[in-house]
Amino acid sequence: MSAHTTVSRERGAQTTTLAEKDKKANRARSAEPSPAAAKTPRRKPTSDGHKPTAKSSEPKISVLIVDDHPVFRGGLRGLLDLDDTVQVVGEAQDGQQALDMARALQPQVILMDVNLPHVNGLQATRMLTAERPELAVIVLTAYHDDEQMLHAVRAGAYGYFPKEVAPSELLNAIRTVSHGNYVINDEVLAKPQVASWLINQFENIQVGLDDAPEETFRALSSREMEILKLITRGLSNKEIAKALGISRQTVKNHMTSILRKLAVNDRTQAAVYALRRGWIRLQDTK
Repeated sequence: MSAHTTVSRERGAQTTTLAEKDKKANRARSAEPSPAAAKTPRRKPTSDGHKPTAKSSEPKISVLIVDDHPVFRGGLRGLLDLDDTVQVVGEAQDGQQALDMARALQPQVILMDVNLPHVNGLQATRMLTAERPELAVIVLTAYHDDEQMLHAVRAGAYGYFPKEVAPSELLNAIRTVSHGNYVINDEVLAKPQVASWLINQFENIQVGLDDAPEETFRALSSREMEILKLITRGLSNKEIAKALGISRQTVKNHMTSILRKLAVNDRTQAAVYALRRGWIRLQDTK
């Protein structure tokens, strides 16, 4: 065999070896995961064997809880914390704190008690919705009746429920009012429908013809609530005038407005009306 033939065979063997190495390297590279695949974690199946769905990208509904009972506030927070669509941004324990926190935190929805220290829930609702008409307040009360519901809606509430409302019903109401609708008496109403609902309620309660519907069941002003509190303490018009630094005639004018708004005949009925609905706390009458 010539030297030339031997060299050719050696070169051919080297070429074959290099080709095999290239094939092995290519196979190894194709088996490696791509950088994108390495960064994407696999979703583990749930206990029922289904893959979990991706979480919604919609922002959560911000909610402020207002109630003077810590246990009730804690129960509400526990319920709302279990729902992925809702975020509790704060808790207030009285009406004045509710005003301050609502202005600072700008929640979409407020769950508002009525029987609160300093400023009652209907007063707070009236003031806050006057400042922010789009703010959705849901009144939760232990003092439930049709007239209380009327006062809540006229104060600007978007929803009204007794405190024994079912959790699922309350969660649905939060979602509904956050989109600008009203939830009253288990009905979902658009804003234009609320006026018709109010007229029907006036007729059902049979408000006297002498009463002006535009005034009846309106929320009392801060001054009117001050006077009503003093009435529950047994003060006369003269004593109220002295305590507030106003004239007796001004007190009489406010009393006339209070009686008309509550659709009652005298100051005693007005005091009982407010106490029965939790607008004035018993401890504030002493």
